[in-house]
Amino acid sequence: MRPTKAVRVLAAGAALAALTLLPACSSGSEHRENEALGSKAPAPPQKKKQLVDGLPGMPPVLDAHDVYAADRPNLLSPAVKDFPSRVYVPNTNSNTVSVIDPKTYRVVETIPVGWQPQHVVPSWDLQTLWVNNDKGNTLTPIDPRTGKAGKTVSVHDPYNLYFTPDGKYAVVMASLDRELVFRDAHTMKRVKTVPVSCYGVNHADFSLDGRYFIVSCEFSGELLKVDTARMKVVAQEKLPFQGAMPQDVKVSPDGKRFYIADMMADGVWILDGDRFTRPSLLPTGKGAHGLYVSRDSREMYISNRGEGTISIFDFAQNGLTKKWHLPGGGSPDMGGVSADGKVLWLSGRYNSEVYAIDTGTGAELARIKVGSGPHGLAVYPQPGRYSLGHTGIFR
Repeated sequence: MRPTKAVRVLAAGAALAALTLLPACSSGSEHRENEALGSKAPAPPQKKKQLVDGLPGMPPVLDAHDVYAADRPNLLSPAVKDFPSRVYVPNTNSNTVSVIDPKTYRVVETIPVGWQPQHVVPSWDLQTLWVNNDKGNTLTPIDPRTGKAGKTVSVHDPYNLYFTPDGKYAVVMASLDRELVFRDAHTMKRVKTVPVSCYGVNHADFSLDGRYFIVSCEFSGELLKVDTARMKVVAQEKLPFQGAMPQDVKVSPDGKRFYIADMMADGVWILDGDRFTRPSLLPTGKGAHGLYVSRDSREMYISNRGEGTISIFDFAQNGLTKKWHLPGGGSPDMGGVSADGKVLWLSGRYNSEVYAIDTGTGAELARIKVGSGPHGLAVYPQPGRYSLGHTGIFR
């Protein structure tokens, strides 16, 4: 399932060329403008590009002020640009993956997988979709080029799956085993097991520099801070809410804050990841669950599973601006944003359906019947140079 060496070299070369051409073109245009005006004065000093001291081996950060700079509308990597656009929906109670054509809003295929599939996760190199069969203790690979499933891989308790920014390791969220398991990103062979004292590790996101990641512990209401290179938990704290049940985790565009949805606190915790101090709670709605950033990095969509709504958080205003209500209610859970940024796709966990929502108006575009217990659906392909896992965290 790995890309050929030629594909990897071409993709890396294209990214490097884009990075080097941008400042050169800007400087040249200013020089020609000065010549046309007959001015001998030097061009205005260029603002020095701020560099990020990232995790060794990870691709360079494109913008120190926007971790999602590579995720702009339709900015697909050369490695995925020919993949058919599909929505992959794991049905936890049906042990299947429903495949939706986003143009027709129809299920075009149903793929049998293992026991209790929880999430469909794009691999770091963008070439494989891994179905996390949690109780089946396996991963089912799907080739996004053909839509065909491959031979399952034995992995114990794979509730969720992430990838280190350098592409070396997959990190299995072994929820019931109370472990973070670092595995080879391609073969899935176990490299290191990190036992944790909290219960229910399930979601995570990485810092701007990739040097650490924040993990939510659903059943004990705790957060972990993990050093990526050392593969070690370096901090842990209990959320200041009785019965807290943290879910999805997402870093802010500037990398200064982490947002953690909490389905029992009915809101989103806002955390200073670097300092790992006591977080504050922003109420959003009953059963806050999934977090998804808009293609322009301006807003975050928050699915409130317990009330059938989506709250809109504005990063610049540092607050909520809108709330969309699903007609007739529903149970919006996990999902992703379309490649063009115009549609938010969410699974309806308790309604055996998937919602397609217009990101411009909040209107429901479609409600599609799928299997029982749809959970961590993946919209694929999406813009970005590489995947950090879950249903699609791209950088």
